[in-house]
Formats: sequence, C-alpha cells, structure tokens
Amino acid sequence: MDTSIGSQLDSCKPENSILGCPPQNGTASVQDSHCPSLVSNDATLGRHLARRLVEIGVKDVFSVPGNFNLTLLDHLIAEPGLKNVGCCNELNAGYAADGYARSRGVGACVVTFTVGGLSIINAIAGAYSENLPVMCIVGGPNTNDYGTNRILHHTIGLPDFSQELRLSNKMGLEAAVEAAAAFLNKAVKPVMVAGPKIRVAKASKAFVELADSCGYPVAIMPSAKGLVPENHPQFIGTYWGAISTAFCAEIVESADAYLFAGPIFNDYSSVGYSLLLKKEKAIIVQPDRVVIGNGPAFGCVLMKDFLESLAKRLNRNTTAKENYQRIYIPDGIPLKCEPQEPLRVNILFHHIQKMLSSDTAVIAETGDSWFNCQKLKLPEGCGYEFQMQYGSIGWSVGATLGYAQAVPHKRVIACIGDGSFQVTAQDISTMLRCEQKTIIFLINNGGYTIEVEIHDGPYNVIKNWNYTGLIDAIHNGEGNCWTTKVRCEEELIEAIEKATNEKKDCLCFIEVIVHKDDTSKELLEWGSRVSAANSRPPNPQ
Repeated sequence: MDTSIGSQLDSCKPENSILGCPPQNGTASVQDSHCPSLVSNDATLGRHLARRLVEIGVKDVFSVPGNFNLTLLDHLIAEPGLKNVGCCNELNAGYAADGYARSRGVGACVVTFTVGGLSIINAIAGAYSENLPVMCIVGGPNTNDYGTNRILHHTIGLPDFSQELRLSNKMGLEAAVEAAAAFLNKAVKPVMVAGPKIRVAKASKAFVELADSCGYPVAIMPSAKGLVPENHPQFIGTYWGAISTAFCAEIVESADAYLFAGPIFNDYSSVGYSLLLKKEKAIIVQPDRVVIGNGPAFGCVLMKDFLESLAKRLNRNTTAKENYQRIYIPDGIPLKCEPQEPLRVNILFHHIQKMLSSDTAVIAETGDSWFNCQKLKLPEGCGYEFQMQYGSIGWSVGATLGYAQAVPHKRVIACIGDGSFQVTAQDISTMLRCEQKTIIFLINNGGYTIEVEIHDGPYNVIKNWNYTGLIDAIHNGEGNCWTTKVRCEEELIEAIEKATNEKKDCLCFIEVIVHKDDTSKELLEWGSRVSAANSRPPNPQ
C-alpha cells in the first residue's frame, strides 16, 4: 500500500479537479468568502485548515501570495466566515497577525515557501517572544518533489509536529497553593504585580479576582498595560523600576512579599537590570510553573488554576494599599502651551488622554511612545498594546492593521515615531482597502530618539519625509483618508476635533512636528541606565 503523503492528498481531490473557488476577477487582495460550504468527499488539507481556522475564532487571515500558496489561498477564501487580507509585504503580514492575536486571542498569516517564510520570520520571532498565539502557514513544494535529488527553488522546511497537553498536576497545584499561602499570609505588606504572560495564560480575570479577595495593591509591568483594569480600586500604577509611575516603585520595592504573575525580566523591563527586588521575597508565577522565594518550585501548575485556588486561601491584607494612599499626591496643574508655541510631546499626550474610552484602543510603537503611552490612564475596556520584549521598530503599522481588523467596533489610536514608520509605512495601503478608521499620530522629530538616548551618533538622524504627502499618494483618491500636519496646540485641538467628529468614519493621519530633543523624562532615565548596562566591560571568560 502506498502510504506517501502525495498519494493521500491525491485521493482527496474531487473528480473535476477544482481545488476551491478562486477570486472572481483574479486580482482582489481583500476577499470575502463566496463559495458554499464544502462536502466531506471534497475534503483537502487546505479546506480542512480553512475550516479549523474559523472554528478557533480566526475571521481574517493576513497574506502575501506566492507561487507555492496560491491554491491554499483559493481554499481559504472559499471558506464561509474567513476573509483574506492581502498585505504589502510578509513582515507587515506577520505584524498584522501579531496585532490581531492581541485583540482576538489568535492570529494567522499565510506566505509562500522560503522567500516568504524568511521575510516574515522577524515578525514571528516577535510574536513568539511576546507569547502570542500566531500561526504562520507556509505553502510548500509539490509532495512529489520531497525526497528526490531534483534541485528546486525554495526547498528548505523545518516541520514541527510536537504538541503538549496543558493540564495542571493536581498534587503539584495543591502543594504550590499551600506553600504560597503560608508565604504570603505571614507577610506584613504584600503586593501583586501583573506581567505580560497573564495574557497567554488567560489569567487576567483570575488575577483580578485574587486581588479582590486578598486586598493587596495591584501594579503592572509595562508590557502588561491593558491586561488589568486601571480603574480597579487597588491599582497603583506601572512598576518599571526607576521610571515607574509616581509612588508605585516605592510601594512594590518596600514590600516584604511580592507576587509576580507572568513577568518577563529583561534589560528593558528592568531598566538595565536595576530593579530593587529580592528573590527571597518573591513568588514568581509563570504560565505553567510557580517558584516561591529561594525555596520550592512547582512544575505542571497552570497560572489560572493557581491564582483561582490561592484566592480561597489568602487572608485579607490592605496594609500596603493604605501606605500608598498615605503617600500619593494627585496630579498638579494641567499642562498648557502659550498661543502658537511649538507643540510639546507632553501636550500631545495630554490631549490623547481625553480621546480614550471603552470604544478606543492604543497602539504604542517602540520608542518614546512606550513611555508617553505608559502614563495614559486607560478607561475600563480601552485596549492597549506595545511590543516590550522584542522591541522591533516598525511593528506598530502592521500590528495596528491586525488589531483594528480584529475589533472593527473600536477606534484604534496609534502613536508612531518617524523612524519606525519609515520601516513599514506601505501597509497604510491595506488599512485603506480594509476601510479602517484608525487615527495615526506620526510623531516627527527627525530621528531614532530612543537610540539617541542610549547611544547618540550621526546614524540616528534620518531623512525627513513629507509624511502627509506620502499618505495622500497611497490614498490616491481610493477609500476614506484624511491627513494633516500640526505644529502647535491650537492646530492639534482642531485636528483631533475633526478626526473624532467630521472624519470619524475614515482613516486619519496626523503628523505632529516636535523638536528633536523633546523626550519624556522616563526615556532620559531609562536610556542612561540601559546605556550603562550595554557599556559594561567585556566578560573575561
């Protein structure tokens, strides 16, 4: 009996050799399904894949066509409930799937063999580092060509068929909860800190319920912003070492016990490894592992199960929250510019704050937008995303495309620096074809500001573009798009008013021109500490 993959696939072909329903005009890049559901005797791997994508919640697939994935794309667009969103390049298709997964829980992208796969790998690496469930589907050569000595174009593949069963070990869970409860219940002023991995662990709700039960103050790591409601009565801000929000670091670092759920401690999140934390005081809860101080570690314990069980075992303790309330000082005098004064970045974000609601989401590009967006106070239901662990400049254009496609009822507000925008600008085109209504603030300060603060040099200066002119050229009269430049607060107020009212149903691109040295104080502090960490003498080993 022939057991080759090729023979099995051939046996699945329909008699008329029609492998799906291609686009009507052969050129559309954003396609809705238009073929009826396929019956079982017409089953192929591509059709099964399309069906499963819909079943797990994927409604949009981001793709770049190539000669090895065209038939697969036919199958995908033939599936009811699945839309193909064609992107300008593979990198942005991957970033779009990343943004889509952040909002919808899972994302998918389709590229061609090798040339597409290697082009998208940076985006997939970023999604992996951020613990996002993104599927990259790559069309391959005909199965008859595997195992032969023929020389083909695109012949590298790295299949991985491993799969894990993710269940908590019951005895390990009980032991971990007992040890953690004993550790925390003897503490005088314990705190809780949420990290970015609570997303992949699907433990945000369990984390909040634990806080409700125990009364500890709640902080977030910078890349967990948006995963815990900031209107929670025990919320004390972002813990980011020396650049934490006001009074947050003092409470966290002075605690005698801290529970970190899903943290990532790297040189960025630790501000050059300068956090004043002690291992013996910490409980570290990862998606499938719990470590308590210098003592025991418990494997095969899922974070969600652990937090839910721990909530039933902790004594209520509000001491640290009361300490925070004693030292907290409300915001002072509101920011304001003089008439026609050149716009400052802090004024820009003062007005962005007023735009936020449960119907909006914020995307922050790598750079000073990290620090300025981190200070925004998110209303309940307001989304927030940035790429803290991987920090790949240009990520936000594709991520904004994918996020907005996943939640069309929200108005996405993207804050992007000019240097990052130059990497991936072209998929503004795809946003227009998808009829998205995002507001993009392009912050034009003439260079890679975040790199300037880490290590300055002439290589951090970029060629200035006519950004609104570029977007107008991409628009080319097709779709709904509005662009403007602003240089002072009066122009900014007018632009925001127009974008949120008259132009509320179209893509709005607002170029904000600011001084090259106008940076947040947090970036100045962070940059100096990361620079110090980067410039340590070589290890003699």
